[in-house]
Amino acid sequence: MQEPSPAPTDVVNPQKARKGLNRVFHAGGYSIQGLRAGWGETAFRQEAILAMALLPMAFWLGQGWVETALLAGTVLLVMIVELLNTCIESAIDRIGPEWHDLSKRAKDMGSAAVLLSLLLCLGVWLGALWQRFA
Repeated sequence: MQEPSPAPTDVVNPQKARKGLNRVFHAGGYSIQGLRAGWGETAFRQEAILAMALLPMAFWLGQGWVETALLAGTVLLVMIVELLNTCIESAIDRIGPEWHDLSKRAKDMGSAAVLLSLLLCLGVWLGALWQRFA
């Protein structure tokens, strides 16, 4: 027998019932919590520290707003992909500690996404450095 669905007034997730600026305020808080959780991951912490140096350098090295946006954007993209990779790993680990081919595949593809974002970032930065100094 199927369980009855919750009444429309029963809210499973209180965030869904929030409206306007109250929702934005709480969503911002959750985002800060996510960044703090990311800081607990060694790879994200290393990338964030590197970003603290590279982002100001992007404004110095970029010879226009497009170059600056590409340089800064690729650095931020690496951090975004790293957070998403950590999400995948956390969700897989929550399911269970046993080895499974699909779990390995998901984690490997998340890792590959991080690698590709790093290669893109490196390529953009090397191209900008080459154009500026060579």
